[in-house]
Amino acid sequence: MDITIHSSFLPHNDPDAALAFYRDTLGFEVRNDVGYEGMRWITVGPVDQPGTSIVLYPPTADPGITEDEGRTIAEMMAKGTFASIMLATPDVDAAFERIQASGAEVMQEPTDQDWGMRDCAFRDPAGNTVRMQQLG
Repeated sequence: MDITIHSSFLPHNDPDAALAFYRDTLGFEVRNDVGYEGMRWITVGPVDQPGTSIVLYPPTADPGITEDEGRTIAEMMAKGTFASIMLATPDVDAAFERIQASGAEVMQEPTDQDWGMRDCAFRDPAGNTVRMQQLG
C-alpha cells in the first residue's frame, strides 16, 4: 500500500494572523486562499514539500455544528486544547529564536527530552499547539 499524508487541518479564527504566523514566521508558502461567505480556507506548506499541506480552516464552517458546539470549539481553541501539530527542523534552537521573536506565545523552550528528542512548543494565533522537534 502506498499512502502519504497530503493535508492536515488546523482551525483558525483570524486568517490574517494565521497567514502572518505560518507564512511570515514559519516560512511556509501559501498554496491556496479561498474565501466563501466571509470565511477563508488557507492552504500552506513547506516550500520543499509540495505534497504536504496544512489547511487552516474556520472551525465552525460545517453547517452541522450547533451554536453550543461552536461555543465549545471556541472555548477549547482559547485554551489551546482543540488542535495541535508536530513539525520538525534541523535546528530547533534557531527556529525557536525566530518564532519567539515574532511574539508567538512560548509553551516550552528548547528542551532535551528523556526519550532523546530535543523540542520546543508554541501556540499559534488561534491557540493551536505547535511543537517543533529537532531532526536527527
